[in-house]
Amino acid sequence: MKKGRFTIVVADYHRKYADGMVQAAQKVLRGHRVEEVRVPGTFEVPLAVKRALRKKPDAVLALGLVWQGETPHAALILKSATDALMRMMLKSDTPVLHHLVSVKTEAQARARCLGKLNRGREAAQAALRMWNLKMGGSRGR
Repeated sequence: MKKGRFTIVVADYHRKYADGMVQAAQKVLRGHRVEEVRVPGTFEVPLAVKRALRKKPDAVLALGLVWQGETPHAALILKSATDALMRMMLKSDTPVLHHLVSVKTEAQARARCLGKLNRGREAAQAALRMWNLKMGGSRGR
């Protein structure tokens, strides 16, 4: 069976949550070639994704957690990162799975990074579906 090549770029500012997403993604991608790149925060994710795309992976997973606070800082960071990731995905014709999670509460962070709604797992599942499409699968499953 052919193995896919995937890169996980993770903002590990909130390490406990970042680790939960990465572990879930790694579990889904077991058996494939996976490179992990850690960056300080969400704002640095697009640069690491740009560098990862130079190596021509089958997909890049962008993971991280941003807490929404009293100021618009989180929204600005997420908008900038989102726009950059979309541009790179379209330019490179390589899937970039955007799972930079925005939360307001500890419960939301636990659910999305450590629990059943784990965004790392969802990103990896989406990456595998896109890889399967590339490999000739008609439905991406």
